[in-house]
Amino acid sequence: MSLKNLKILFCFTIAFFEILPFSAAAGAQDIKFNSGINVGTIQTDLIQEASGIIASRKNESVLWVHNDSGNSAKLYAINPAGELLGVFIIKDARCRDWEDIAIGPGPDKNSDYLYIGDIGDNAGEYPSITVYCIPEPIIDSNSYDIEIETEPAAAIELVYPDKPQDAETLLVDPLNRDIYIISKRDLFSRVYCAPYPQSTDKPAKMVLMAMLPWGLAVGGDVSPDGRLVIVRGLTSASIWRRPEGEPLWRAFIQEYSTIELMPEPQGEAICFDTNNLGFFTVSEKPHQPIYYYPSLDSLKDSLK
Repeated sequence: MSLKNLKILFCFTIAFFEILPFSAAAGAQDIKFNSGINVGTIQTDLIQEASGIIASRKNESVLWVHNDSGNSAKLYAINPAGELLGVFIIKDARCRDWEDIAIGPGPDKNSDYLYIGDIGDNAGEYPSITVYCIPEPIIDSNSYDIEIETEPAAAIELVYPDKPQDAETLLVDPLNRDIYIISKRDLFSRVYCAPYPQSTDKPAKMVLMAMLPWGLAVGGDVSPDGRLVIVRGLTSASIWRRPEGEPLWRAFIQEYSTIELMPEPQGEAICFDTNNLGFFTVSEKPHQPIYYYPSLDSLKDSLK
């Protein structure tokens, strides 16, 4: 081998190992879940492409769901059985390609906000993406049959530091309100961060913070206490424990657990429940089951 080729090989090896700290070696964790239980089925025809799901903080036994691209800027409140509880029009928002939804504190750190990720970009061509933020609505038990307009949405425009990305995973850190976007179409999905406070007046450039040990991430969530993070692919999900006192992205350089998911046609949506006791998944196809994965031991106990 020539000296030139040796130098190229050396540089490639160094670059490869520089990436490794961003990736986590697979290893068994003490956080385990039972197999998915079919707790309901999406019953309304209004939800044709459930791309994102999140558990309400203000409304008991309520899940917020939204459709994918080509649909109206609306959120749908359902219960775990899949029954429609309400339709909410997001004022001052548009749906280019909504791919995920998150929940967490916002401008008022003591209040809950819904974050809607207009982050899909199949061709990798848009110069920026948008995350809409609204105070979480309260479900009125007397208004299930009407559409309700929310408060005006704050539009957070974000720009990648390297190139446009197609993304389907949005996370909000409940401890410090940082926003995370995880790319989809990479051999190792990239974890970008938009630190709080995020401007609503001008685009904010995100920072590449980590890389997953696998690619094709299609959804994720952070536990309500901010100590666990879950990201799913099409057939399985990975769960990481956040190191105490560390930023959320550092969870992704720790060991992780792999959870096999129930077979779903184009499964994308995933979220923890409100009580840290398990998580939900749902497929993007219409009238599909809602699965619930209870923790083998209570997450509350495993986090002590």
